Amino acid sequence: MVLSLSHFTLVVLFSYFASSLLLCHGFPALPQHHHRSRSASHNYRDALTKSILFFEGQRSGKLPSNQRITWRRDSGLSDGAAMHVDLVGGYYDAGDNVKFGFPMAFTTTMLSWSVIEFGGLMKGELQNAKAAIRWATDYLLKVTVHPDVIYVQVGDANKDHSCWERPEDMDTPRSVFKVDRNSPGSDVAAETAAALAAASLVFRRSDPTYSKLLVRRAVRVFQFADEHRGAYSNGLKKNVCPFYCSYSGYEDELLWGAAWLHKATNYPTYLNYIQVNGQTLGAAEFDNTFGWDNKHVGARILLSKAFLVQKLQSLHDYKGHADNFVCSLIPGAPFSSAQYTPGGLLFKMSDSNMQYVTSTSFLLLTYAKYLTSAHKVVNCGGTVVTPNRLRNIAKKQVDYLLGDNPLKMSYMVGYGPKYPQRIHHRGSSLPSIAAHPAMIQCSSGFSFMNSESPNPNILVGAVVGGPDQHDKFPDQRSDYEQSEPSTYINAPLVGALAYLAHSFGQL
Repeated sequence: MVLSLSHFTLVVLFSYFASSLLLCHGFPALPQHHHRSRSASHNYRDALTKSILFFEGQRSGKLPSNQRITWRRDSGLSDGAAMHVDLVGGYYDAGDNVKFGFPMAFTTTMLSWSVIEFGGLMKGELQNAKAAIRWATDYLLKVTVHPDVIYVQVGDANKDHSCWERPEDMDTPRSVFKVDRNSPGSDVAAETAAALAAASLVFRRSDPTYSKLLVRRAVRVFQFADEHRGAYSNGLKKNVCPFYCSYSGYEDELLWGAAWLHKATNYPTYLNYIQVNGQTLGAAEFDNTFGWDNKHVGARILLSKAFLVQKLQSLHDYKGHADNFVCSLIPGAPFSSAQYTPGGLLFKMSDSNMQYVTSTSFLLLTYAKYLTSAHKVVNCGGTVVTPNRLRNIAKKQVDYLLGDNPLKMSYMVGYGPKYPQRIHHRGSSLPSIAAHPAMIQCSSGFSFMNSESPNPNILVGAVVGGPDQHDKFPDQRSDYEQSEPSTYINAPLVGALAYLAHSFGQL
């Protein structure tokens, strides 16, 4: 699909991204003989449904009548009251009851990118994916309601972590933390701008009024991020660290935010910003981690499309940077630096490693799409890497996650015959309100946390941190590094599963 540079054409194309006709072009899928065959080792459609359903289990606020994970109930209904602002809603990021704005914004950006690239393939799941995005963007609009202020966290993380209680029972302080001109947070602000901008593309056709609101807010929030520079964990260190400290700095978010605003608005301002600041905001070539903290690789892939598909020559360097990322992942290639477990799983770090597996798989499938549209390949020091090679690498990672691994364990709760039973998640591990209507006090919950029993509530679709570097997984509730799910593990997986389900004729 070759895009022209005219603003009108871009608007029209983005408006109709939900149409499979537009998105299927440039999808020659995994090896051609597999296309629409029965040889898929997994039910990617089932996994897709569950990967989106998970977000309903993470909801904070007043739950809607069509809530499908029914063991959850309303929670955090007075959030924001401490600062006289309505901060009800949004998501709990993982297994605790704090609303951390930085990973929530990244989750929203990645859910939106999943829909932008692969929404046209999602069929019946598209509405559920959009509902998951809107639950986040409604909240992000609340946290950015005042100019030059962003409410970036609700809940005292240290006090929350000293309790084990259901979100419905929370009695720990719902303290509110913010960034503003005096205590800036370019990282969380620019990521929030990226989320709003990306989501504006998702709703451009189905809800143009909402889409315009999102993009207007994104413009304002990005301006604040850029004009008042600083890392949010400088001013809020004792509240956000070590949970979601900004380790990579804020330059990556400024580039990422500008890239999304350029994509959402097509304003020359943002292209100029990227051209002028790209070098200073860019990272070293060997920086190949992509996740809630570090956006460099994502920005490179996103900007490579502007060069490959829209032919913006001024951004030609980003293809080279994106290629370097790909080459770092190819075992045996001259510039390969990635580590894999004996069973074949990409292994970045022991804490929540699966987030890097899902984000990398998504980037490989997305970059393969861009390369296919432009009839290009990747050259790794003489080794030619085709788009189909990228698709196969991504598929192997997703297949490992779904059960093709030494333990024959699906790391998605509720998918397949064997999956984690004792995930590190308060609501899942404690009896539901229906089963136990009386409040479970702060410390009383630890008897459930320390129990060997399986969790009573199945958090369907939750993807946990995953196995260690030797493919081992103890399935212990106390082991948060391996057993805790999070929204930012699932968000990029949604797009990858949509692509795979379509490729194998399951959608």
